[in-house]
Amino acid sequence: MSILKFTKFRKRYLRGKLLTRRSDSREKLIPWVHEDTFDDLLCSLPIKAFSYRGTAEWGIHFQEANGDCQSPIDINSREAVYREGLNQPPLEVNYALCRDCDLINTGTGIQIIFKYKPDVGMSGLRDTSLDPVPKSVLSGGPLPQNSKFELAACAFHWGQKDDRGSEHTVNFKAYPMELHLIHWNSSTYSTLEEAMGKPHGISIIALFIQVGREHAGLRTFTDYLEAVQYKGRTLAVTTPFHPSCLLPDPQLRDFWTYQGSLTTPPCYERVTWILLRYPLTISISQMEEFRRLKNHVKGDFSFRGEEGLLVDNFRPTQPLNDRTIEASFQ
Repeated sequence: MSILKFTKFRKRYLRGKLLTRRSDSREKLIPWVHEDTFDDLLCSLPIKAFSYRGTAEWGIHFQEANGDCQSPIDINSREAVYREGLNQPPLEVNYALCRDCDLINTGTGIQIIFKYKPDVGMSGLRDTSLDPVPKSVLSGGPLPQNSKFELAACAFHWGQKDDRGSEHTVNFKAYPMELHLIHWNSSTYSTLEEAMGKPHGISIIALFIQVGREHAGLRTFTDYLEAVQYKGRTLAVTTPFHPSCLLPDPQLRDFWTYQGSLTTPPCYERVTWILLRYPLTISISQMEEFRRLKNHVKGDFSFRGEEGLLVDNFRPTQPLNDRTIEASFQ
């Protein structure tokens, strides 16, 4: 799970007409896309470059990665502790429709940044500076009472084959993909950056993803992954998207929870993880769109064959140590 805030890009728009491609015999217009180079990649955190081929060395460069509460972990369902009242008040999502998202290939994964703006409705010409900005929030369950956690982004982790890809495992079983919905405590902190590494600052909903039927909601992004095939490319997606479509059980009744960390550098701890019991399903064609992505900029020919593919972007499971995994179900 990588939380990068892209705030400065040189917008080198494609010359001429909008980029087009064919999908399912239909020509599809793709919105403007940044080219493969950019002047400034300003991160909200001072993150050095890292590689999934050297995860054992993360602790050398990122001290937090040596902590005792690192993620991901294996969920041993027999040892998870059922706690009556864990889901009281119930874990609840109040997600809002998002009309402006950034789809980003960071070179180590795919991120979707949600950019909420005032809903002008039918009065598009009036001053909206004082209008409330819609928010997608998470509350209840294992989270602090009366706190609201605001949805900032989601991130995907996947494998080259179906036998691996998820960061967390259940009874040592891996799924082909894992999706992270990243939230920050907007009741206590002013920004996502301020909440990082702080008590009750970050909460992440993790969803396992299996291959099967197509996920219609995710087509909003999988149809456009070709436009961000190379590292550093960003696509502005203005198709309305409702994040709640990513939840297999909108009532969020069955989940595991534990205290962990970010799964990418700087690996800050004090993250409340909520792992949903039931997986999402996407089609094999949607899965292959992810597996065709590249981990390098366009024109970098130092990568050969599979070496240049953006796959297997998951951190191995970490020791549980003295932590307890709690379950909302028996």
